[in-house]
Amino acid sequence: MNLSLTRPIACVNLETTGVSITQDRIVEISIVKMFPDGQTETRTRRVNPTIPIPTEATSMHDISDEDVANKPTFKKLANGIKQFLDNSDLCGFNSNKFDFPILTEEFLRAGIDVNFRNRHLVDVQQIFFKKEPRNLSAAYKYYCDKELEGAHSAEADAKATIEILFAQIQRYNDLENNVAFLGDFSKGEDFLDYTRRIRLTNGQAVFNFGKYKDKPVAEIFRKEPSYYDWMMKGDFALDTKNVISKIFTETMLKKN
Repeated sequence: MNLSLTRPIACVNLETTGVSITQDRIVEISIVKMFPDGQTETRTRRVNPTIPIPTEATSMHDISDEDVANKPTFKKLANGIKQFLDNSDLCGFNSNKFDFPILTEEFLRAGIDVNFRNRHLVDVQQIFFKKEPRNLSAAYKYYCDKELEGAHSAEADAKATIEILFAQIQRYNDLENNVAFLGDFSKGEDFLDYTRRIRLTNGQAVFNFGKYKDKPVAEIFRKEPSYYDWMMKGDFALDTKNVISKIFTETMLKKN
C-alpha cells in the first residue's frame, strides 16, 4: 500500500557526533524521497563534521574521523540538500525531537534560513508510541496475555512487574537467568546519580544537561567553582548534590 501523497515526502535520517542539538554535528545524512506516483529517489552523503567524532558515537554508527576526513562539510552540501527537500513534507523516526532540529541548526550555521514548520512533519516513533503504548498495562498484556486489574495501585503494579520479568526470561533465550546479567542488560548508559544529571563516559564524569553538557565535571569545577555553588543552591536532587560534592572535593584537593 502506497502513501496517499499530494506532494513528495522525504524521510530523513542522520548519523551525528552526539545527541546535543546545538553542539553536535552531522556525519552522515540519508534522504529517501517518495513522489506521489510511488517513485522514490535516495541520496546518502557522508559529511565532515569539522569536529572530532567521539568513540561512543563511532561505536554506534561505525563512522570514524578517518572515514569523513576528506568528505565535504555540511556547508558545501547545504544548498543541494535544501533543494532536494524543497516542496516536500518530511518524516523520520524520533525526527521531531532530533533529526529536524539538528538539521535546522546545520542549515543556519551554513547561513541558510529554513523553516520546516510550514511542512507536515511525520514522526514514525510517535505513531509507534501512541499506537503501541509502552506502559505497564501494555507490557502485562503483551508478555502475560492478561489485563492488568487495579493498575496504578502499588501492589498490583509490583506483582505484575515481577510476573513480566519471569515471562521475559522465558521468552528470550539470550537473557541469562541471573540478576547481575539482567541489571547490566537493562541499565543503559552509566549514570552516577539517579536523576541522570552526571553521566560516566570512558571512566570520566561528565554533565548530562545544560550549557556544559558532555563536558567533564572536574574540569568545569576547576575552571568555574561558582558552577558548583550554583548547583548546590539549585533545585537538584540531594543524591546529585552528594555526587558533585565528592567530585568537587577531589578536584580541589588535586588542584592544591
